[in-house]
Amino acid sequence: MGFLFVLMGKSATGKDSIYKKLLEGLDLRELIPYTTRPMRKNETEGVEYHFVTEAELKKLRESGKVIEERCFHTIDGPWYYFTVDDSTMDLTSGDYICINTLAGFAGLRKYFGKERVKPIYIEVSDVELLKRAVSREEKQAKPNIAEVCRRFLADSEDFSEENLKEFEVDEEYRFLNEKLDCCTNRIIDFIKEN
Repeated sequence: MGFLFVLMGKSATGKDSIYKKLLEGLDLRELIPYTTRPMRKNETEGVEYHFVTEAELKKLRESGKVIEERCFHTIDGPWYYFTVDDSTMDLTSGDYICINTLAGFAGLRKYFGKERVKPIYIEVSDVELLKRAVSREEKQAKPNIAEVCRRFLADSEDFSEENLKEFEVDEEYRFLNEKLDCCTNRIIDFIKEN
């Protein structure tokens, strides 16, 4: 029986960097999510996300292929993030990993079963989060600091202690990312044990 490990955390916790290192260090397959948000500089279609239009999302909904979805009301309008049953994942033949939100994790767990979907929650102090988020945004062609602030406040609510407890993201599933390599090695050990 395969597992789906769901990497979660507030924006700028280092999820993408950890995700890449986990794929290099373990025999995990990728579950690539979908989004309607614009592609960022240095992103590639089908690598970080499948980038689609809202019209394409509507067709996927109508065909019953959307497993879970979230909508973020951003400064630039609504951005949808979602997982599609596109026949690329087979939990009977291997283990998978994806990056998602707590709500997305809950939807995946409901769809695939609690015993097959395991959380991995990345934590960073709020001060460090803001520094990282602003630094990342400054590298964009049109930096949007208002969106960074909106995302920070939304993440604080979405990943509240109450919500983490509700979805049983206990201490054993939490990893502090003060140093990338140390954090990644702890997660690799966790995945190997599970």
